[in-house]
Amino acid sequence: MQSVDDIDRRLLRLLQEDSGLSMAELAERAGISAGPCWRRIERMEREGIILGRRVEIDWRALGYEVQVFLRVTLDKIAPNAFDEFLRAAREVPEIGDVQTLLGRVDVRMDVRARTLAHYQEIYRSRILALPHIAEIEALMLVSELKNTERLAI
Repeated sequence: MQSVDDIDRRLLRLLQEDSGLSMAELAERAGISAGPCWRRIERMEREGIILGRRVEIDWRALGYEVQVFLRVTLDKIAPNAFDEFLRAAREVPEIGDVQTLLGRVDVRMDVRARTLAHYQEIYRSRILALPHIAEIEALMLVSELKNTERLAI
């Protein structure tokens, strides 16, 4: 692990709360001047501690009312089944996150759709067309109680 001191942790906490802070605002809230603040942020970006800044999107405000989590078990008889599946899954625009897992389930994917009918169309025409699927389980999101990538630093 790279050397991260208390000031770096404070900066990271502040950025997790609001990644859109200007350097001056960030420095002021961290209790340091702008120059050292900028150098610390730049160092943490260079060292790969800070990978980027994100925009949070309210998908429902854009008309995407349905979110489904798919758990996929692959038929791994074919030599490149995993790679072929992942390559094809990345091409489906409605699939957001794709994660590989250890255990009974091989892959977890998030699918966003405007309506249930739209999801059914995506599922039938794109998801079921993905190669090497042995089993698939769909879990529809009912409510989201917590969603954060923040880590207590």
